[in-house]
Amino acid sequence: MSTLLLRGNDVPKLLEMPEVIEAVEQAFKNLGHEQAQMPPKAYLVLARGDFRAMPAAIPGAVGMKWVNVHPQNSPRGLPTVMAIIIYNDPDTGYPLAIMDATHITAYRTGASAAIASKCLARHDPHTLGIVGAGRQAYTQILAHVQVFDLKLIKIFDLSGAAVEKLIGSFPKYPIKACSLEETAASDIVCTLTPARVPFLKKEWIIPGTHINAIGADAEGKEELDPAILKEAIVVVDDLRQASMAGEINVPISKGMFSVDEVYGTLSEIIVGRKQGRRDGSAITIFDSTGLAIEDIAVAKHIYEKAKREAASYISLDIIEAV
Repeated sequence: MSTLLLRGNDVPKLLEMPEVIEAVEQAFKNLGHEQAQMPPKAYLVLARGDFRAMPAAIPGAVGMKWVNVHPQNSPRGLPTVMAIIIYNDPDTGYPLAIMDATHITAYRTGASAAIASKCLARHDPHTLGIVGAGRQAYTQILAHVQVFDLKLIKIFDLSGAAVEKLIGSFPKYPIKACSLEETAASDIVCTLTPARVPFLKKEWIIPGTHINAIGADAEGKEELDPAILKEAIVVVDDLRQASMAGEINVPISKGMFSVDEVYGTLSEIIVGRKQGRRDGSAITIFDSTGLAIEDIAVAKHIYEKAKREAASYISLDIIEAV
């Protein structure tokens, strides 16, 4: 057996957002049917950033993602988030592939938010608000346009240059730069920042809004006014991760919100154990911390595509026969 090495310029050729959405949704179904294993993320926090080890198993696939988050990387010409996945044969443990997972992380996060929007947003939403115009904004837009017929995409970022670059990436879509308050007044709002002080105010949120809270993915991070949580239907990807490191982690630590106020998980809604949106005027929130099952589901899909054209990629014999 040999190990496929899929580098940073190989993986994007194998990623198609509709396929990623399908793979991620199936992973949530596996989780909802108790057909997946996913220990909690292990965090290693250093002075300038942090690392996370994310192992998971789904039917027919097992592996681990090693991912960093270093917010000050931009001046160095490096992404804030970088990752690799070791993808193994579940029957033998053999490492089938080592793949760059930086693009996988971005794509699966966009896909999971679009799936949450499909379950929790109002029927036929027309406006998407994007707060934070970094790499994740690109895949949020790419995923949501697969699911919805959007009439307007509003963008806000403290960096005007970042907004212009993002708008230039989507010349065929109706995108414009807006103020933060204007962006918040959308049918679907995605917050994609490393903020540790809430910036999305309750008074800006219109009835019926669905919010994908993406940026808070580590202890101490927080993007939303806690008052929004108190009035919203809050759905998480994983209750343990969200309470420790998601959007709800700070309000819980301050006694402003409790685990008991969480409506349920996205997997429960997808498999039908809980209902999605029931009230057109309700505010809904998806607290996304990012699940290892999403990464492994996409890695499985990519490996199977790459294996069909293995001659195009580097193969390594890294385990000697005994």
